[in-house]
Amino acid sequence: MAKPETRLGLVRRARRMNRILADTYPDAHCELDFGSPLELLVATILSAQCTDKRVNMVTPILFAKYPTVEDYAAADRTEMEEIIKSTGFFRAKTNSIIGMAQAVCDQHGGVVPDKLKDLVKLPGVGRKTANVVLGNAFGVPGLTVDTHFQRLVRRFGWTDETDPVKIEHIVGELIPKREWTVFSHRVIWHGRRICHSRKPACGVCPLAALCPSFGTGPTGADEARKLVRSGPFS
Repeated sequence: MAKPETRLGLVRRARRMNRILADTYPDAHCELDFGSPLELLVATILSAQCTDKRVNMVTPILFAKYPTVEDYAAADRTEMEEIIKSTGFFRAKTNSIIGMAQAVCDQHGGVVPDKLKDLVKLPGVGRKTANVVLGNAFGVPGLTVDTHFQRLVRRFGWTDETDPVKIEHIVGELIPKREWTVFSHRVIWHGRRICHSRKPACGVCPLAALCPSFGTGPTGADEARKLVRSGPFS
């Protein structure tokens, strides 16, 4: 029977996996198109239960019609719903975007805040959305614990937690803080391209030797290679 992994062993393995992911995805980045913190915040709200590709098709129209946070705050609900309808859950997303904009105007002088404690108080903004904005618009390190991230760190054997906040803190103790944002992108890219939910491409996975879940998907290179996808994704 193999010995249980020590804490030091886990930290070393996690950081080796991060280095491999860095080599595998040197261009990993946020796949939502944006030009400002406000645009990224809106795009991230729209990305819930929707692909980045679809969001990026909608946002040029949205950003052109509502160039300022004041424009979003005063938006006609029916018009906004029509623009974002194809992203799904458009009524709830319209509520969140208009409510977020009104709160930014009323509470932050029309400027998207750059602190987690302020962002998560905005309508429609949870920790995941806040960390996306902090990391990619403000350069503040943050872990984006989306469904891909949760699935992969459990497969990696880093944690068996299912609560996103607990996962965020656990992984934050394994990976250097300065790398949190880009590490999130690496993991998400890997989850979208190779480590799929139902049938991961184990046979061509660069992390195979370090992953306790190797064998969850096909281990033969030829079969696994057929499962590899290219982006952008949800």
